[in-house]
Amino acid sequence: MAGKVKTVIRQPAVAGQFYPADASEIEAALDALIPSAVPKRKAIAVVCPHAGWMYSGHTAGLVYSRVEIPDRVILVGPNHHGIGGDYAVCGSGAWHTPVGDVPVAKSLALALLDNCELLTEDTRAHAREHSLEVQIPMLLRANPNVHIVPLLIGGGWPESGGRGELREIAAAIARSVKECGQPILLVASTDLNHYEDVETSRIKDKLVLDAVVHLDEDALMNCVIDKEVSMCGVAATYIVLHAAKKLGAKHAELLEYRTSGDVSGDFTRVVGYGGVVIE
Repeated sequence: MAGKVKTVIRQPAVAGQFYPADASEIEAALDALIPSAVPKRKAIAVVCPHAGWMYSGHTAGLVYSRVEIPDRVILVGPNHHGIGGDYAVCGSGAWHTPVGDVPVAKSLALALLDNCELLTEDTRAHAREHSLEVQIPMLLRANPNVHIVPLLIGGGWPESGGRGELREIAAAIARSVKECGQPILLVASTDLNHYEDVETSRIKDKLVLDAVVHLDEDALMNCVIDKEVSMCGVAATYIVLHAAKKLGAKHAELLEYRTSGDVSGDFTRVVGYGGVVIE
Protein backbone atom coordinates (compact mmCIF):
# COMPACT_ATOMS: atom_id res chain seq x y z
CA MET A 1 0.00 0.00 0.00
CA ALA A 2 1.35 3.40 -0.89
CA GLY A 3 2.35 5.64 1.99
CA LYS A 4 0.73 8.94 2.76
CA VAL A 5 1.96 11.96 0.84
CA LYS A 6 3.93 14.12 3.23
CA THR A 7 2.82 17.74 3.45
CA VAL A 8 5.72 20.09 2.81
CA ILE A 9 6.15 22.38 5.80
CA ARG A 10 8.02 25.64 5.33
CA GLN A 11 9.94 26.18 8.57
CA PRO A 12 10.45 29.64 10.10
CA ALA A 13 13.65 31.34 8.96
CA VAL A 14 13.62 34.46 11.15
CA ALA A 15 11.72 33.52 14.32
CA GLY A 16 13.87 34.71 17.20
CA GLN A 17 15.28 37.51 15.03
CA PHE A 18 12.52 39.53 13.38
CA TYR A 19 9.87 38.38 15.87
CA PRO A 20 9.90 36.11 18.94
CA ALA A 21 10.53 32.39 18.66
CA ASP A 22 8.52 31.56 21.78
CA ALA A 23 4.77 31.13 21.26
CA SER A 24 3.79 32.91 24.47
CA GLU A 25 6.02 35.86 23.60
CA ILE A 26 4.48 36.04 20.13
CA GLU A 27 0.98 36.01 21.58
CA ALA A 28 1.88 38.78 24.04
CA ALA A 29 3.39 40.86 21.24
CA LEU A 30 0.31 40.37 19.06
CA ASP A 31 -1.95 41.38 21.94
CA ALA A 32 -0.22 44.75 21.87
CA LEU A 33 0.21 45.06 18.10
CA ILE A 34 -3.25 43.96 16.90
CA PRO A 35 -6.01 45.28 19.18
CA SER A 36 -9.19 43.26 18.75
CA ALA A 37 -11.86 45.82 19.64
CA VAL A 38 -11.33 47.96 16.54
CA PRO A 39 -13.88 48.49 13.73
CA LYS A 40 -12.78 46.65 10.60
CA ARG A 41 -13.41 47.41 6.94
CA LYS A 42 -13.27 45.38 3.77
CA ALA A 43 -10.21 45.97 1.63
CA ILE A 44 -8.93 44.82 -1.73
CA ALA A 45 -5.29 45.17 -0.74
CA VAL A 46 -2.92 46.49 1.89
CA VAL A 47 0.70 47.61 1.99
CA CYS A 48 2.62 46.48 5.09
CA PRO A 49 6.25 46.72 6.22
CA HIS A 50 8.36 43.67 6.97
CA ALA A 51 11.16 44.73 9.31
CA GLY A 52 11.58 43.32 12.79
CA TRP A 53 8.39 43.68 14.80
CA MET A 54 10.10 45.98 17.30
CA TYR A 55 10.56 48.50 14.49
CA SER A 56 7.67 48.02 12.06
CA GLY A 57 5.28 45.77 13.94
CA HIS A 58 3.16 48.67 15.16
CA THR A 59 2.54 49.81 11.59
CA ALA A 60 1.80 46.33 10.26
CA GLY A 61 -0.35 45.48 13.26
CA LEU A 62 -2.35 48.66 12.81
CA VAL A 63 -3.16 47.63 9.24
CA TYR A 64 -4.20 44.12 10.23
CA SER A 65 -6.35 45.46 13.06
CA ARG A 66 -8.30 47.76 10.72
CA VAL A 67 -9.18 45.42 7.83
CA GLU A 68 -11.17 42.21 7.53
CA ILE A 69 -8.81 39.33 6.84
CA PRO A 70 -10.59 36.81 4.60
CA ASP A 71 -9.82 33.11 4.50
CA ARG A 72 -7.52 33.58 1.49
CA VAL A 73 -4.63 36.02 1.20
CA ILE A 74 -2.12 36.49 -1.63
CA LEU A 75 1.16 37.86 -0.29
CA VAL A 76 3.62 39.55 -2.65
CA GLY A 77 7.06 40.55 -1.42
CA PRO A 78 10.67 41.03 -2.49
CA ASN A 79 13.22 38.24 -2.64
CA HIS A 80 16.11 39.80 -0.72
CA HIS A 81 18.40 36.80 -1.10
CA GLY A 82 18.12 36.23 -4.84
CA ILE A 83 17.65 32.49 -4.33
CA GLY A 84 15.36 30.59 -6.70
CA GLY A 85 13.19 31.80 -9.54
CA ASP A 86 12.50 35.44 -10.32
CA TYR A 87 8.76 35.09 -9.73
CA ALA A 88 8.39 32.27 -7.22
CA VAL A 89 5.11 30.88 -5.89
CA CYS A 90 4.92 28.56 -2.91
CA GLY A 91 2.14 26.39 -4.28
CA SER A 92 1.38 23.76 -1.64
CA GLY A 93 1.96 22.61 1.91
CA ALA A 94 1.90 24.88 4.92
CA TRP A 95 3.98 27.51 6.67
CA HIS A 96 4.88 26.66 10.22
CA THR A 97 5.03 29.34 12.90
CA PRO A 98 5.58 28.95 16.65
CA VAL A 99 1.87 29.76 17.10
CA GLY A 100 0.50 27.38 14.47
CA ASP A 101 0.60 26.31 10.85
CA VAL A 102 -0.91 28.31 7.99
CA PRO A 103 -1.87 26.23 4.94
CA VAL A 104 -1.13 27.30 1.40
CA ALA A 105 -4.33 27.85 -0.60
CA LYS A 106 -3.34 25.22 -3.14
CA SER A 107 -6.18 25.62 -5.61
CA LEU A 108 -5.72 29.38 -5.73
CA ALA A 109 -1.97 28.99 -6.11
CA LEU A 110 -2.43 26.56 -8.98
CA ALA A 111 -4.90 28.90 -10.66
CA LEU A 112 -2.39 31.73 -10.38
CA LEU A 113 0.35 29.56 -11.89
CA ASP A 114 -1.97 28.53 -14.71
CA ASN A 115 -2.85 32.16 -15.42
CA CYS A 116 0.74 33.39 -15.77
CA GLU A 117 3.59 31.63 -17.55
CA LEU A 118 6.10 33.93 -15.87
CA LEU A 119 5.40 32.38 -12.47
CA THR A 120 7.09 29.21 -11.27
CA GLU A 121 6.38 26.97 -8.30
CA ASP A 122 9.56 27.29 -6.26
CA THR A 123 9.73 26.58 -2.52
CA ARG A 124 13.52 27.11 -2.46
CA ALA A 125 13.07 30.85 -3.04
CA HIS A 126 10.96 31.08 0.12
CA ALA A 127 13.15 29.07 2.47
CA ARG A 128 15.20 31.96 3.91
CA GLU A 129 13.14 35.03 2.97
CA HIS A 130 11.66 37.17 5.76
CA SER A 131 9.46 39.61 3.85
CA LEU A 132 6.40 37.33 3.89
CA GLU A 133 7.19 35.28 6.99
CA VAL A 134 6.85 38.24 9.37
CA GLN A 135 3.28 38.77 8.13
CA ILE A 136 2.12 35.20 8.82
CA PRO A 137 1.63 35.24 12.62
CA MET A 138 -0.26 38.53 12.29
CA LEU A 139 -2.56 37.11 9.63
CA LEU A 140 -3.11 34.00 11.73
CA ARG A 141 -4.04 36.13 14.74
CA ALA A 142 -6.46 38.19 12.63
CA ASN A 143 -8.07 35.09 11.08
CA PRO A 144 -7.25 31.60 12.45
CA ASN A 145 -8.70 30.09 9.23
CA VAL A 146 -6.43 32.00 6.88
CA HIS A 147 -4.84 30.27 3.88
CA ILE A 148 -2.07 31.96 1.92
CA VAL A 149 -0.49 32.13 -1.52
CA PRO A 150 3.09 33.42 -1.08
CA LEU A 151 4.74 35.07 -4.12
CA LEU A 152 8.29 36.43 -4.13
CA ILE A 153 9.53 38.88 -6.75
CA GLY A 154 13.21 38.86 -7.73
CA GLY A 155 14.66 39.54 -11.14
CA GLY A 156 16.75 42.59 -10.33
CA TRP A 157 15.75 45.70 -8.41
CA PRO A 158 13.81 47.94 -8.95
CA GLU A 159 11.78 46.83 -12.01
CA SER A 160 12.37 43.10 -11.52
CA GLY A 161 12.55 42.22 -15.19
CA GLY A 162 10.43 45.06 -16.52
CA ARG A 163 7.12 46.77 -15.95
CA GLY A 164 5.47 44.68 -18.64
CA GLU A 165 6.27 41.54 -16.66
CA LEU A 166 4.99 43.10 -13.45
CA ARG A 167 1.72 44.09 -15.12
CA GLU A 168 1.35 40.59 -16.53
CA ILE A 169 1.72 39.10 -13.06
CA ALA A 170 -0.74 41.64 -11.68
CA ALA A 171 -3.28 40.80 -14.37
CA ALA A 172 -2.94 37.10 -13.52
CA ILE A 173 -3.53 37.84 -9.84
CA ALA A 174 -6.65 39.84 -10.64
CA ARG A 175 -7.91 37.12 -12.98
CA SER A 176 -7.32 34.43 -10.36
CA VAL A 177 -9.15 36.45 -7.71
CA LYS A 178 -12.13 36.97 -10.00
CA GLU A 179 -12.22 33.28 -10.95
CA CYS A 180 -12.14 32.24 -7.30
CA GLY A 181 -15.32 34.19 -6.59
CA GLN A 182 -14.57 34.51 -2.89
CA PRO A 183 -13.00 37.34 -0.86
CA ILE A 184 -9.23 37.50 -1.24
CA LEU A 185 -6.91 40.11 0.26
CA LEU A 186 -3.72 41.17 -1.53
CA VAL A 187 -0.74 42.08 0.66
CA ALA A 188 2.25 44.03 -0.66
CA SER A 189 5.17 43.60 1.73
CA THR A 190 7.72 46.40 1.60
CA ASP A 191 9.83 48.74 3.64
CA LEU A 192 10.55 52.25 2.34
CA ASN A 193 13.81 54.22 2.11
CA HIS A 194 16.82 52.64 3.82
CA TYR A 195 19.73 54.02 5.85
CA GLU A 196 19.65 57.73 5.16
CA ASP A 197 19.04 60.48 7.70
CA VAL A 198 15.46 60.97 8.82
CA GLU A 199 14.97 64.29 7.03
CA THR A 200 16.01 62.82 3.68
CA SER A 201 14.00 59.66 4.22
CA ARG A 202 10.84 61.54 5.15
CA ILE A 203 11.02 63.53 1.91
CA LYS A 204 11.60 60.42 -0.22
CA ASP A 205 9.04 58.32 1.63
CA LYS A 206 6.36 60.97 1.29
CA LEU A 207 6.80 60.98 -2.49
CA VAL A 208 6.54 57.18 -2.56
CA LEU A 209 3.51 57.04 -0.30
CA ASP A 210 1.76 59.81 -2.23
CA ALA A 211 2.07 57.67 -5.38
CA VAL A 212 0.74 54.62 -3.54
CA VAL A 213 -2.22 56.50 -2.08
CA HIS A 214 -3.02 57.84 -5.55
CA LEU A 215 -2.92 54.24 -6.86
CA ASP A 216 -0.32 55.24 -9.44
CA GLU A 217 2.12 52.37 -9.82
CA ASP A 218 4.12 54.03 -12.60
CA ALA A 219 4.53 57.24 -10.60
CA LEU A 220 5.74 55.02 -7.75
CA MET A 221 8.35 53.30 -9.91
CA ASN A 222 9.44 56.58 -11.51
CA CYS A 223 9.85 58.14 -8.08
CA VAL A 224 11.96 55.25 -6.81
CA ILE A 225 14.24 55.50 -9.84
CA ASP A 226 14.41 59.28 -10.22
CA LYS A 227 14.77 60.10 -6.50
CA GLU A 228 16.94 57.05 -5.71
CA VAL A 229 14.58 55.67 -3.07
CA SER A 230 15.85 52.35 -1.72
CA MET A 231 12.38 50.81 -1.39
CA CYS A 232 13.00 47.07 -1.41
CA GLY A 233 9.46 45.97 -2.32
CA VAL A 234 8.73 48.48 -5.05
CA ALA A 235 8.05 45.75 -7.65
CA ALA A 236 5.76 43.86 -5.26
CA THR A 237 3.88 47.07 -4.54
CA TYR A 238 3.67 47.88 -8.25
CA ILE A 239 2.07 44.49 -8.86
CA VAL A 240 -0.43 44.82 -6.04
CA LEU A 241 -1.45 48.35 -7.05
CA HIS A 242 -2.00 47.27 -10.66
CA ALA A 243 -3.94 44.16 -9.61
CA ALA A 244 -6.04 46.09 -7.07
CA LYS A 245 -7.14 48.58 -9.74
CA LYS A 246 -8.15 45.71 -12.01
CA LEU A 247 -10.25 44.47 -9.09
CA GLY A 248 -11.99 47.82 -8.79
CA ALA A 249 -9.89 49.74 -6.27
CA LYS A 250 -10.70 53.46 -6.23
CA HIS A 251 -9.34 54.69 -2.91
CA ALA A 252 -6.32 54.24 -0.66
CA GLU A 253 -5.54 55.57 2.80
CA LEU A 254 -2.23 55.91 4.62
CA LEU A 255 -2.83 54.67 8.16
CA GLU A 256 0.63 55.27 9.57
CA TYR A 257 4.15 56.30 8.69
CA ARG A 258 7.13 55.94 10.99
CA THR A 259 10.84 55.19 10.88
CA SER A 260 13.19 52.94 12.78
CA GLY A 261 14.48 56.05 14.53
CA ASP A 262 11.20 56.29 16.42
CA VAL A 263 12.29 53.13 18.25
CA SER A 264 16.09 53.21 18.16
CA GLY A 265 16.53 56.94 18.73
CA ASP A 266 19.10 56.98 15.92
CA PHE A 267 17.85 59.38 13.26
CA THR A 268 21.06 59.42 11.21
CA ARG A 269 20.37 56.08 9.43
CA VAL A 270 16.70 55.15 9.40
CA VAL A 271 14.37 52.81 7.53
CA GLY A 272 10.85 54.00 6.70
CA TYR A 273 7.63 52.04 7.21
CA GLY A 274 4.18 52.78 5.86
CA GLY A 275 0.82 51.06 6.24
CA VAL A 276 -1.77 51.61 3.51
CA VAL A 277 -5.29 50.24 3.03
CA ILE A 278 -6.60 50.01 -0.56
CA GLU A 279 -10.35 49.77 -1.19
